[in-house]
Amino acid sequence: MANPFEFIQQVRSEAAKVTWPTRRETMITTGMVLLMVFLASIFFVVVDQVILLVLSFILGFGR
Repeated sequence: MANPFEFIQQVRSEAAKVTWPTRRETMITTGMVLLMVFLASIFFVVVDQVILLVLSFILGFGR
């Protein structure tokens, strides 16, 4: 087991290797995530409505 000082040096060394995204990359990624959330929510609303329609037809609730 390495001593704490050596461990902190290794952590700093590994953290220095990290490539951080630019502001532009972060904004594009955020936009893509929001777009996918919007599309997924629309998809699930449509699927929910279709299931509701099919079940009401089968069970006769729509009379």
